[in-house]
Amino acid sequence: MGRAFEYRKATKLKRWGHMAKTFTKIGKQIAIAVKAGGPDPDMNPALRACIANAKRENMPKDNIERAIKNAMGKDHADYKEVNYEGYGPHGIAIFVETLTDNTTRTVGDVRSVFNKFSGNLGTQGSLSFLFDHKAVFTFKKKEGLDMDEMILDLIDFGVEDEYDEDEEEQSITIYGDPSSFAAIQKHLEESGFEVTGAEFTRIPNDLKDVTPEERETIDKMVEKLEDFDDVQTVYTNMKPEEM
Repeated sequence: MGRAFEYRKATKLKRWGHMAKTFTKIGKQIAIAVKAGGPDPDMNPALRACIANAKRENMPKDNIERAIKNAMGKDHADYKEVNYEGYGPHGIAIFVETLTDNTTRTVGDVRSVFNKFSGNLGTQGSLSFLFDHKAVFTFKKKEGLDMDEMILDLIDFGVEDEYDEDEEEQSITIYGDPSSFAAIQKHLEESGFEVTGAEFTRIPNDLKDVTPEERETIDKMVEKLEDFDDVQTVYTNMKPEEM
């Protein structure tokens, strides 16, 4: 197993908050995809990826269709991606991804949490060297699939040779270059694979050990950040308990 998979498996973190918040956050992703490429999933790879993620999170079909319809409305908010980076307690790096229609509100919310936990919010890009940005795809395994051959086919897209195989779900998860996201998705779909998840993630490359008390404080800070609807995902370089 590669470092990316080992880290993701060890964290076992909930990706977002409770179900209602999950659907709200996915709805924003759908809105951005629709605005960029239209409401037809067959013609919009980004929207297909969002729908796959929504289904994986058990988002009802009606909710997905409503999110697509709402995104086409004239009065629908325009969201943009904004990242916030800084250090929390005990020198732990914290990377916050948001989708927002009001950056003044969002930066105020994020800064308030950093201040509450005696952290320091830095400039955009200041912590990018601590996190490897990855494209992540999960797809159903075909009978007789030769993964070595498949990786060779995908190597030009920056796909890593380490992958995760889930025997229970009969699925494969691969990691690749974020700039090749659309090309990887296209290759998988044209090869007849059922893509069940397509997203980006950040893997810390410098994990820091913490005490149980320090971990509790960092977890509380992350939870506070995740409470905001604008916040999509929070990453830290805190070493998972199981690694």
